[in-house]
Order: sequence, then C-alpha cells, then structure tokens
Amino acid sequence: MLKGIEQALKGGAKSVQLREKDIEIRTLLDMAYRLRDLTLRHNARLFINDRVDIAMTVEADGVHLGGTGIPVEAARKVAGKQLLIGRSTHGIDEALEAEKAGADFITFGPVFETPSKRQYGEPLGLDMLKKAAGSVSLPVFAIGGIKQESIRAVMAAGAYGIALISGILASHDIKSNTENYVRTLS
Repeated sequence: MLKGIEQALKGGAKSVQLREKDIEIRTLLDMAYRLRDLTLRHNARLFINDRVDIAMTVEADGVHLGGTGIPVEAARKVAGKQLLIGRSTHGIDEALEAEKAGADFITFGPVFETPSKRQYGEPLGLDMLKKAAGSVSLPVFAIGGIKQESIRAVMAAGAYGIALISGILASHDIKSNTENYVRTLS
C-alpha cells in the first residue's frame, strides 16, 4: 500500500486519507506515522479517517469524519483549529448540517456508480452535486466513481476538487495515472 501511495504522491497527489477501519490500533498508528513521513516529503496533506486522536498524535493535517462517527462539533472541541475537519455527506441536508456544525470541507457523493459506495444508495449525479455545491460555502469534494473523463463535468458542477481511490490505486502505472488526473484538474 505505501509504495502505491508514494507513487501517487510522486505523480502530484495533494493529499492522502488513511481510511483503514478494521485494523488494530497500534497498526493504524504505525501506518499513520509512515504516511505522515511520506506526505511531508512530498508536501502533501494527510487526513485520518474518523480518528481525531491518531490525527493529533501524528500531527496530521486533518481528520475526515463519516456520518456515523464522532460529530464535527466533538472533533472540533478536541482538536480546536489544529486539524482541518472534513465530513462525508450523501445529500444536501447532510451538507448543510456539516457546514452548520463547523466542518472545513465536505465530501459529497457518490456522484457516480462505484462498488465502494453502494452502501450509500444510488449515485446522486451531477445535478445534485451542483445543488449541494451551491448550498454551502465550504469546499465540496466530489467522491464516487470519478473517472478521468468525468472530471471536467464534476468541476463544472461546482466541485472544489475530487476524492478517489480506485481511479488511481487500481491502475497499472499509479504515478502516470495520478499525473493525468492532476493535469486534468489544472
């Protein structure tokens, strides 16, 4: 995993989210320290999924909270302004709620069909992304099924950026594929 992430960072990825939900805490902490070292070397941000304690311990840039995890207000109470706080959202009401709670950014999706987001229901589509981006004043990162050929449409719908996993890590040439995504976003 670390080799793939390093290739993505070499290709220009601007941030990495550690999203391991089913591993032992010491393993997670060790992985977080390793990723912090990598992201610092490549001038990229590190976000830890749901674990404010781990994020603060490794001096990550932020934490990304799921809808059923610790609330934004509680994370802010612990982290203050030390961490950026992001929140996963799957509808406009959740986006508005995250903004009101003090999130610094949101992810919104799934925009398109993707196996990793099926549990959140049908894809929301570009129209709903546009409505969400127009409803909040904080950065909205589109997530879910984002492909190279859909980036321009996603950005035109108001996304501040994109978040993806398989679009980069499942490719045969992670560095080049990341460079292509970054170039399209520029």
